Amino acid sequence: MDDPLSIVIFSGTDDRLTAASVFAAGAAALGRPVRILLQYWGLEAFRADRSGRGSALSPEASTSGAAALNAAIAAGQVNWAETFRMSKELGEVEIHACAQSMEILKLQPTDLDPMVDGVEGIAGFIAAAGSGQVLFI
Repeated sequence: MDDPLSIVIFSGTDDRLTAASVFAAGAAALGRPVRILLQYWGLEAFRADRSGRGSALSPEASTSGAAALNAAIAAGQVNWAETFRMSKELGEVEIHACAQSMEILKLQPTDLDPMVDGVEGIAGFIAAAGSGQVLFI
């Protein structure tokens, strides 16, 4: 079995969530297990009442970056939430909420989009990452 690709999603901006979803889909398409940990603002983006809805872009995106992203969406590119859902259909992709972030943000599992598989602590996430790559987005 290949080492998993582990992704920590800290940011809740559309451009960074899109990048994370593309990495997850690419690894899943290649048969590589993917483990995702949602922290802070990344976790906020996965709230059931917000998931997949447009949010801000990173400051470095500027107006030209926003225009490019809007053009891609207008041309039919799916949003990050749908890409994560598709990646879960492609392969072994697990999405977990960070236990500490859940506590700090006063969230319950029922507050999250159903694509979130559960809550996990940092130690469990690191142990499961093994010797695989860890991306921080």
